[in-house]
Amino acid sequence: MMAADLASTPVTGLRVQACGDCHVANFGGFATPERRLVFDINDFDETLPAPWEWDVKRLATSVVLAMREAGFGERHSRDVTRRSVETYRMRMHVYASMTAAGVWYSHLDLNILRKDAKTAAAKRKWQRLIEKATARDSAHEFPKFTVVRKDRPPRIVDRPPLITHPADVARINKHVRRIFERYRKTLTNERRIVFDRYELVDVARKIVGVGSVGTRCAVALLMAGPHDPLVLQFKEAGRSVLEPYAGPSRYENQGQRVVIGQRMLQSASDVFLGWARDDSGCDFYFRQLRDMKMRIDLESMTKADWVEYAELCGWALARAHARTGDPAHIAGYLGKKPVFDAAIEKFAAAYADQTE
Repeated sequence: MMAADLASTPVTGLRVQACGDCHVANFGGFATPERRLVFDINDFDETLPAPWEWDVKRLATSVVLAMREAGFGERHSRDVTRRSVETYRMRMHVYASMTAAGVWYSHLDLNILRKDAKTAAAKRKWQRLIEKATARDSAHEFPKFTVVRKDRPPRIVDRPPLITHPADVARINKHVRRIFERYRKTLTNERRIVFDRYELVDVARKIVGVGSVGTRCAVALLMAGPHDPLVLQFKEAGRSVLEPYAGPSRYENQGQRVVIGQRMLQSASDVFLGWARDDSGCDFYFRQLRDMKMRIDLESMTKADWVEYAELCGWALARAHARTGDPAHIAGYLGKKPVFDAAIEKFAAAYADQTE
């Protein structure tokens, strides 16, 4: 619905690789291939080249809605929203002054959260979140996610209705193995070397987020040894909701659209990202499940937490847009005065009212 509404609003004509579903719950921390924790956008199901303004408006609206839901007053909600947009504008000016390679290599280290926290309590909170995220790799999650049976391969634990094994396991496993062979071909040669050390031992269906209910999603357990697990999630990829308004993707496979868009927008992406199409013509994308991801409870954040978090979201979005668009032209339009910030703050409050 918002894609249709945004399509009728004014745009500058400058396009970027848009996230497409840019709201505050779609940001967070995760591990780079070098096992460094960074803060970035983490959902790309709707990514597509589109006007940069659409992501900014959706992010700003989500700040207002999330803070209202958490019980903050209208003044606080609008103040924090403006801070997120102001950060986007100011960071875009910074990226406009950098080299193209410098923009591409830039990233937001998660230690920024701890370092820039305004209070000692906030510093301790971010430190705990970082420590928990660091521990959440496949090896750590393996005992909670599986059951080990004597003389038999490990098995994913059923947790109905969220995770279940299909009744026709043998047929599904044969189907999944064909998909995996196609997915393997989308990995680069050096990543196939690692992937080929693992053997597929179990697959289960998985229920995912509200926006994806009704789509096919599954988790797969692969093992390279008794204590060497790899857990992958593969998820159905449909056409982007932006497509009717921004134009079709250049990629025939919608899983490829998601993966390439993610690689464009994130400062570092999962080494096992890939895509495939099954025999029925359904597209999927693959990624690791729960690889050092940071969980941020938006409902428990204080106003000070919200200010820091919203500014980080604005910064991460500016970095993503600067990588795939023209930061100088966008910065030139934004200007150095807070006119744009005020306009988006007003839009976000009005659209939040409409959403409610």
